[in-house]
Amino acid sequence: MSDPHDSHESDEQERETFSHDPIGHAEVRAGMTVGDLADEYGAAGVGAADLHEAVDITESMFDDDVTVFFGLAGAMVPTGMRRIVSDLIREGHIDVLVTTGANLTHDAIEAIGGKHHHGAVHAEGKTEREHDETLRDEGVDRIYNVYLPQEFFATFESHLRDEVFPVLEAECEESGAVSIQRLTEELGRANAEVNERDEIDEDAGIAAAAYESDVPIYCPAVQDSVLGLQAWMYSQTGPFTLDALGDMTALTDIAYYADEAGAFVVGGGVPKNFTLQTMLVSPDAYDYAVQLTMDPKQTGGLSGATLDEARSWGKLEKDAENVSVYGDATITFPLVVAAALERLEE
Repeated sequence: MSDPHDSHESDEQERETFSHDPIGHAEVRAGMTVGDLADEYGAAGVGAADLHEAVDITESMFDDDVTVFFGLAGAMVPTGMRRIVSDLIREGHIDVLVTTGANLTHDAIEAIGGKHHHGAVHAEGKTEREHDETLRDEGVDRIYNVYLPQEFFATFESHLRDEVFPVLEAECEESGAVSIQRLTEELGRANAEVNERDEIDEDAGIAAAAYESDVPIYCPAVQDSVLGLQAWMYSQTGPFTLDALGDMTALTDIAYYADEAGAFVVGGGVPKNFTLQTMLVSPDAYDYAVQLTMDPKQTGGLSGATLDEARSWGKLEKDAENVSVYGDATITFPLVVAAALERLEE
């Protein structure tokens, strides 16, 4: 008669992909830190496990020897994530920033004294359309549940025309078109100077931090924003113009000479692909990558493309450490960064 225990061991030996690693049950308690919570996530499954892995990889990326390319899409500035990015730049955890003209527009508005405000998707007694029609009449732009009074765009236009564009126009007059990165650099300088001069209560922000820290900002789709629209309008009456290809050499050189490289990608769109495609002309690829997204992969679009798919293109090393976390980035981004920074301080 066979021993049942021997049969059980035999069954386990046939499970090639199985390992004895039971799911733990997360403990939450008063007084725990964000790092403690991220550790508890590691015992759990599904998205919690992914977020825990993102903290691990982010901690490795924030090492001094890793060149970090940071892609920032979506409405991250108007929804309150601005200071996290500017602090990461100032603390030396971001070496290259790729973002949208929209985020740079909203960043500058805050730098020169404008504010975004809590709002609502619906108004009592009105349909969403009726609510938005009222906002239109009152001169208020809505970004989901965030409001921005339109007069701040007028202030932003004046800021560009008085503080930013004239310097670049002089450079164009002397040597031709300037790069988009040169535009973002000048925007950062102007934001910092006006913020200090006018004693603005709010921090000078992302572009200012990048300017002060010698971190380049690339904005490959700058035309798709109020910043780009204003740049085009200004170009109609003078020699100021932008060179869309002017950034490519400097950006690819950073990737080419990086000993180790990491990509931290918030959202999809142009910033994500522009960040990842940089490695296509480099002998190496990203060693680390974290993606925070809500986009599904089934459409085949780059916003939803997995980091594993990027490996097939040679954008990630075959043995790269990477993870995608699915969820609202205004929730996941602060958690991942706070937990990673906590570990680095231990």
